[in-house]
Amino acid sequence: MTTATATLSAITPSAITPFPLIEDQFVDMAFMTRFTGLTDKWFYKLIQEGRFPRPVKFGRSSRWLRSELEAWVQERIKLSREA
Repeated sequence: MTTATATLSAITPSAITPFPLIEDQFVDMAFMTRFTGLTDKWFYKLIQEGRFPRPVKFGRSSRWLRSELEAWVQERIKLSREA
């Protein structure tokens, strides 16, 4: 086994995201704006500030993991309940 293969085999999808990728879903900006009611400009501002996950690029298309969006929303809910 090569070093690259050993390194890749040590990284599992669940080590990167809270869900295995097969159980997750890539969503686009249109989905995120419908899901949250926020605008695309707001999301891009949050991304630029490092307050929202950067997109995964597929060519010219940007997608986000639904699990990351849901975790971000859950965190906003948690913070709003603590105030």
